[in-house]
Amino acid sequence: MIRIQGVRKVFGDLVAIDSPDLAVAAGEIYGLVGPDGAGKTTLMRLACGALSLDAGEIEIAGHPISSNPDRARAHIGYLPQRFSLYEDLTVQENLGFFAETRGLPRADRRSRFAEILTFVGLEAFPGRLAGRLSGGMKQKLGLAVALVHRPEVLLLDEPTTGVDPITRQDFWRLIIRLAAEEGVAVLVSTPYMDEAARCRRIGFMRDGRILVEGTPAAVRDRLAARIVELVGRPLPDLRVHARADPDVEDAQMFGDRLHLRVAEGRAEEVIARLSTSAPAGTEIGSIRIIPSQLEDVFISLLEDEN
Repeated sequence: MIRIQGVRKVFGDLVAIDSPDLAVAAGEIYGLVGPDGAGKTTLMRLACGALSLDAGEIEIAGHPISSNPDRARAHIGYLPQRFSLYEDLTVQENLGFFAETRGLPRADRRSRFAEILTFVGLEAFPGRLAGRLSGGMKQKLGLAVALVHRPEVLLLDEPTTGVDPITRQDFWRLIIRLAAEEGVAVLVSTPYMDEAARCRRIGFMRDGRILVEGTPAAVRDRLAARIVELVGRPLPDLRVHARADPDVEDAQMFGDRLHLRVAEGRAEEVIARLSTSAPAGTEIGSIRIIPSQLEDVFISLLEDEN
């Protein structure tokens, strides 16, 4: 349903998008992750036709966005990063406005509005001004508007940034239902690794390129048996101690513990050395090999690129 191939976008001397290739099938959730400035939002805006391509092609449901933008956009629901609806209109009026622009037949609107508001959990608020909704409710209204014309493709640009954890969970339940039950192809960007783990596949972006792509499990396997968890105190001193080991490539704080990324095949040796050489005034409670997390992999990728 979504095919992006060899796309480039340049702003002056900045190459914002540098020839990424990706495809998203019907019923699939594909997650774009990466640091600020990686190009995620620009790629989303290219995919929905808000920006023009400098090279390459994007097809939506078989329609090229460059040569047939109206046909392509007819299949797209787009939720931008920032709330962009009309705050002085009610929830129902916003739906009505966008239903009109999307060409939803008038005879279908009443039933569709009721259906979509129930789906996103706003059925009790059709008459409330959009400007008086909470942040999470605004995002749900944005999703309702994006879905009002029953699109086959959904583009979501960091849809849960700034909302509370419960709303994030609710939002993702809706996305998963859309993909699983209605076969919608979803391309979503997110800064949250727990959200990335819910996607069928993820692509890590940096400098407009996709560096790594695969299932979350396959991406984590890039550092299989190379992450050592160290619990102890004081952590800053133990971090300095760990980084001095020749086989420790990096040491990052993860809450009340350290994640050490070690050279391939050297984890047991690192554990043996660190556990018997803790500096005076420090204490190691436990040290063991653990499965890598997406955060571990992405930190590694960022360092490799630097």
